[in-house]
Amino acid sequence: MVVQVYRQVLKAKKLDKIIVAIDDKKTQIELKKFSVPEVMTSNFHQSGTDRIAEALKDEDTDIVVNIQGDEPEIVPELIDNLVSLFKNSDTEMGTAVTSDLTIEDFKNPDVVKVKIDEKGLAVNFSRQPITGDRIFRHIGIYAFKTHILKKFIGLPPSKREREQRLEQMRALDNKISIHTVVTDCKGRGVDTAEDIKRLEIHYAS
Repeated sequence: MVVQVYRQVLKAKKLDKIIVAIDDKKTQIELKKFSVPEVMTSNFHQSGTDRIAEALKDEDTDIVVNIQGDEPEIVPELIDNLVSLFKNSDTEMGTAVTSDLTIEDFKNPDVVKVKIDEKGLAVNFSRQPITGDRIFRHIGIYAFKTHILKKFIGLPPSKREREQRLEQMRALDNKISIHTVVTDCKGRGVDTAEDIKRLEIHYAS
């Protein structure tokens, strides 16, 4: 799955460098079989964002895109659109949302829902149903200005972050704005065994 994510990411046009951050020797052995470059990080990180920060400690960059390894259907153009958010100097952090949100998704706690305002800023994330308008399904990709990433990992987990098990709540609870790219992409992350079966069928066909 990580190899498939990597292959999709390679197709993006606005990334200068791709790093696969891992914490397991078995993963490292498998990635070498496919010539995927990786960086070994600590296995004590509480979140993927903390891992990304370690992987980038020796890199000189202004913008960081965190593409989660359980998003094998990530669309390369979506990555580029997310990077383009930072043409606006006010953008501190960005993520992607899709209108492909079914009734089943709405009820499923494994599917994260996002509410955005008229300006395209995320105002709430939830595993539970959200009421109101402009509700979307979240896609597991984030982008940060580097100094915002450093600020983020220096903050303690917020109450809502712990309750929801959603690290992006730490940003909202500390007044870090999250801009969104709105799409109709149907690609989905892998959260359950059923998701894996669906992908195996898809790639076998």
